[in-house]
Amino acid sequence: MTDQSATSAANMDAETKPESRPARGWRAQLDRVISSPFCERFIVGVIVFNAITLGLETSPTVMSLFGETILFLDKVVLAIFAVEIALRMIAKGWAFWRDPWSLFDFTIVAISLIPQSGNLSILRALRIVRALRLISMVPSMRRVVNSLLKALPSMGSIIILLVLINYVFAVMATKLFGKTFPEFFGTIGASLFTLFQIMTLEGWAMNVVRPVMAEHPLAWTLFLPYIIIVVFAVLNLFIGIVVDAMQQTAKEQSEAVIEVTKTEYHALMSEISSLRHEIRDLAPNAGDRSPRDAL
Repeated sequence: MTDQSATSAANMDAETKPESRPARGWRAQLDRVISSPFCERFIVGVIVFNAITLGLETSPTVMSLFGETILFLDKVVLAIFAVEIALRMIAKGWAFWRDPWSLFDFTIVAISLIPQSGNLSILRALRIVRALRLISMVPSMRRVVNSLLKALPSMGSIIILLVLINYVFAVMATKLFGKTFPEFFGTIGASLFTLFQIMTLEGWAMNVVRPVMAEHPLAWTLFLPYIIIVVFAVLNLFIGIVVDAMQQTAKEQSEAVIEVTKTEYHALMSEISSLRHEIRDLAPNAGDRSPRDAL
C-alpha cells in the first residue's frame, strides 16, 4: 500500500505541474543558444560592422554613392540588436534586470530605438554608442571596466589632492604672472586651464613657460616643482591604483575558479566513495551465487 500511495502521489504531482518544467527547459535552452560562442561572435561582428558603417556616414562622398544602402544596413543592424535583447530578456527573465551589463546593452539599444526626428535629431549622433556594446561582449574589456570601477573609491582621494594642488599653484601663478600674461594667468579659471595644459605636457615649454620666463626669469621655480609633483608623482598614483585593481580582479577570478574546481573535486571524490561502497556491498552477494544461478 505504501508503494502504491507513493506512486499515485508522484502521478498527481506530475499531472498538476505539466507546464512549469517544460517552460524552464526551453528558456534554459534558449539561454544556452544565445550565450553560445557562435552567437556571441556573431553579435561582436555585427557591432564592429555597425561601427564601420556609422563612420562611413560621416563621409559626404560615401553617402552620395551608397547612402541608401548604408541607412538600410543600419536599420537591419538595429533590428538584430532589438531581437537579441528581446531574446535575452525572455531567456533570463528577471535575472536580466539584475545584471548590470544587460542593463547597459538595453540602454544603448533603447536610445537607438528612439525616433530621431525633430528636436530628437541630435540622437542620431548617439548611435555610435552601439560600438560600446563591445565592452559587454568581450570578457577582457569587461575585466578592465570592472577594475576601473573598483579603483574609483581609491581614486577619489587622489582627485581631491590633485584639485587642491592645482588650486594652490593657480592662485600663486595668478598673483605672480596675472598682470604680464593675462591670457594665461589673468584669472583663477585661466590659470587652472593653463596648468592643466602644462599637466598634459602639451606645448608647455614653448607656448607657456618660456614666454613667461622671458619676463620672469625665476618662473621656473614655480613650474618645475608643479610638474614634478603633479605629472611625475600624483598622476602615476592613478596608474598604480588601476594596476592594483586589475591585479586584484584577476586574483579574485583565479580564486573563484579554484573554489569551483575544489567543489567539483570533492563532489567527484564523494561519488567515487559511494561507488566503492556499492561495489563492496555487491561483492559478498556475488560470492554467494552458485554456478547454476550464474547460468
